[in-house]
Amino acid sequence: MNSEDPIADSSHILACTISRDVQNFDLLIEDMETVMGESWGDLTFDEAIPFLTQPDAEHLEFVAIAMDESDEEDLALIEDIIRTARRAEIKVILITEDVPANILHQLLRGGAEEFLPYPLPEGELAGAIERLNAPEPEPVHEPAPAPLRTVAPARVSTDGVVLAVQGIAGGTGATTMAVNLAWELANMKAPKEPRVALLDLNFQFGSVATYLDLQRRDAVHEALSDIESMDDEAFCSSMVQFQDKLNVLTAPPDILPMDYVSQPDMVHLLETARRNFDYVVIDMPSVITGWTDVVLNNAHVYFAMIELEMRSAQNTLRLKRALQAEDLPFDKLRFVLNRAPKFTDLSGRSRIKRLAESLGISIDLQMPDGGKPVLQACDHGLPLAESAAKNPLRKEIAKLAQQLHELNQSTSEAA
Repeated sequence: MNSEDPIADSSHILACTISRDVQNFDLLIEDMETVMGESWGDLTFDEAIPFLTQPDAEHLEFVAIAMDESDEEDLALIEDIIRTARRAEIKVILITEDVPANILHQLLRGGAEEFLPYPLPEGELAGAIERLNAPEPEPVHEPAPAPLRTVAPARVSTDGVVLAVQGIAGGTGATTMAVNLAWELANMKAPKEPRVALLDLNFQFGSVATYLDLQRRDAVHEALSDIESMDDEAFCSSMVQFQDKLNVLTAPPDILPMDYVSQPDMVHLLETARRNFDYVVIDMPSVITGWTDVVLNNAHVYFAMIELEMRSAQNTLRLKRALQAEDLPFDKLRFVLNRAPKFTDLSGRSRIKRLAESLGISIDLQMPDGGKPVLQACDHGLPLAESAAKNPLRKEIAKLAQQLHELNQSTSEAA
């Protein structure tokens, strides 16, 4: 290290590793020596709290807590170490190997600022330290967004309609369906313009923001990290608007574990969304999560997107077995066949019938192949109604939205 580096010349210990045995993390030792020179020390879990509460720790800038799956039994102690470090204004980097995502999430919520996987990717420790030492950014005073016209704080009845869309296999058009269904509902006129929310619950690779050319906001991550205390105002302020009509909760800017949200969290999220919007359209991830059953049980309609091919057939059978094994309502799924054969394709119609019979399902909707205009609309960040209004897929989605809206209106009037 350059002798002019202030860290190398410091006589104080500026950082510590904390682990059961740092020798189990030899790459961490190498990286600490490269970045910190001789200005770092090592502590065991048992030694950490006594040291962090002593005057000797006053010069510490950060600690790097290294753990693997065998350290899960010491989770309570590790949480205490993080809290002790935070009270002393010492920043915390987590370095984990084969640690379950729920434990990682718990520790991050407990106060750790950075997370790195072990073995450490080249340069990642230096990058994490640089981020920790970066000055706080100047507050950016963004112009106040236009008020969400769909938010009515005085409204307390949770009667919004929940419409979930999930792809049974990748590329079956679930996000296209969710985005365009939400947009068509948001443009219903009679008797009044409904309030519509579109929630992208694919916390890892959600693309609703891309399909509508919207910015992913850190406010989404903040809202998801503390759903339990989220109120109506916090929920609505984490959303962005598309053309002043559709309110969108995008996927967060960074990839999050799918279990970042718990079942009680999801219950609260859906209750909050239903309290503020007439329609809540949910773009589900194509995987089964710990909270999928919450959405399934709360959805008024749960669309399952499939295609006329083997992947969809096999995944449908696997999903059917999984839901029935957990006594969950498989019958609630409404199967949508995307890129369906044309009405004149007699061979294709026969294949659809055989597919439904072999899977023991009813194919409730058949969506035509919209062709290249659909891909172009997604790439340009526009709903089909705005870029290809006469597209056959857009017409079918608009028809579905109209039917759902009319059904909802008649149900509301009957009540």
